[in-house]
Amino acid sequence: MPLPRRRDPDRLLPADPRTRDIARDLYRSVSDAPIISPHGHVPVEWLRDDTPFSDPADLLVTHDHYVTRLLHAAGVDYADLGLGGHAADPRDVWRILASHWHLFTGTASGYWLEEEFAEILGVEGAFGPDTADHFFDVISERLASPEYRPRALFEKFGIEVLATTDDPLDDLSAHASLRDVLPGRVLPTFRPDKYLDPDAELFASNIEALLGATAQPTSFAGYLRALKERRAHFIANGAVSADHGVQQPETADIDPLEASRLFDAVVEGSASVAGKAAFRAHMLLQMARMSVDDGLVMTVHAGVFRNHNSQTKRAFGSDTGHDLPVPTDFVRGLRPLLERYGLERNFHLVLFAVDETVYSREIAPLAGFYPSVFIGAPWWFLDAPDAMARFRSAVTETAGFSRSSGFIDDTRAFLSIPARHDTARRADAAFLARFVAEGRIQSRDAERVIADSVSGQPRRVFKL
Repeated sequence: MPLPRRRDPDRLLPADPRTRDIARDLYRSVSDAPIISPHGHVPVEWLRDDTPFSDPADLLVTHDHYVTRLLHAAGVDYADLGLGGHAADPRDVWRILASHWHLFTGTASGYWLEEEFAEILGVEGAFGPDTADHFFDVISERLASPEYRPRALFEKFGIEVLATTDDPLDDLSAHASLRDVLPGRVLPTFRPDKYLDPDAELFASNIEALLGATAQPTSFAGYLRALKERRAHFIANGAVSADHGVQQPETADIDPLEASRLFDAVVEGSASVAGKAAFRAHMLLQMARMSVDDGLVMTVHAGVFRNHNSQTKRAFGSDTGHDLPVPTDFVRGLRPLLERYGLERNFHLVLFAVDETVYSREIAPLAGFYPSVFIGAPWWFLDAPDAMARFRSAVTETAGFSRSSGFIDDTRAFLSIPARHDTARRADAAFLARFVAEGRIQSRDAERVIADSVSGQPRRVFKL
């Protein structure tokens, strides 16, 4: 039975009537297309265990840093939201959100939550302080029903591919248990940051665990073999990509003897700041080399200063909303990597940024020359309707549509996946409709492009 709707069916489409008519047709052509999500952070255990979501606050507030950071900016104590292990009554957390709901007007997170309320959870009416308890009760009832358990929602959302993000030492048994259970595929993603970055917490212990798990000696050669072995394990369990989160996209091509010396120093804890930076940059290049060899798509998410506030980090941990964007330099930083592997046809390198200035200046020109480079979709602070339009304007005239990754939701907020993909489809329909209305492309080309953006392009880029 279709859920009740209260949203404008033409939301995010152009205001001009003629352009809106074009956009409406384009959007409708892909609105029900399956969801391909080749990079995200939904815990695989949710699908393996198929446990009902506990309550509205835990699902939609406490673990969503898009939401908690804006509440924090308004003076809400993170402890009152249940972060950092602090006990908080879910209904009280929900009421805090409702009492501050006006702060989310015009924000992407406010838009997504309204999408989830109306289109997924089927709650009618306006959310706010007066309706907070009503929304909490209705959503709680929904979450307790079999139709809203994770596997049922996976099927309801029309997910064809969902990639998780996983530690290299994960045995991936949860993924294996889901094989042939769901109507779509759940794929692991190799995320080796804490084994590559000497500044990562417990770096030496991480390396010891990696080498122990693969029975490799404590040497640079053994370390590389260990990483290669774990990548092979991921590939055997369906992985198609390896993801790398870095503050700066720096790469370095270092002599093997020097690389070995640096490895010894970073493991011992004696490396200088410059030495750690050189090792980190060389390992990003080594990950590209391995992707050339084993075929894993290499994604790089750059430009985030993690844990900007040390007091918040100590009290509430990482991923609680205090990561902030910084400028990046892809052209100079990636040149050593691209000198070695940029022309390799089997190598796919997808670049994501939160520094909008690099789209037209660096990433689109790189993707417009190197066959290996693809433009990652707007990410994190930029995965919002207006930012998506700016992204298309910044990259299309230089690199066209074919050099982009297709939409990537990159989320842990499971219920927001269809909302985010729908947002991207509407934003692309609006952008293409303007091109058609201005006589810049033909309608048939716009239809082809938007269909390709939700299916063909992500399949090609991520080798699906």
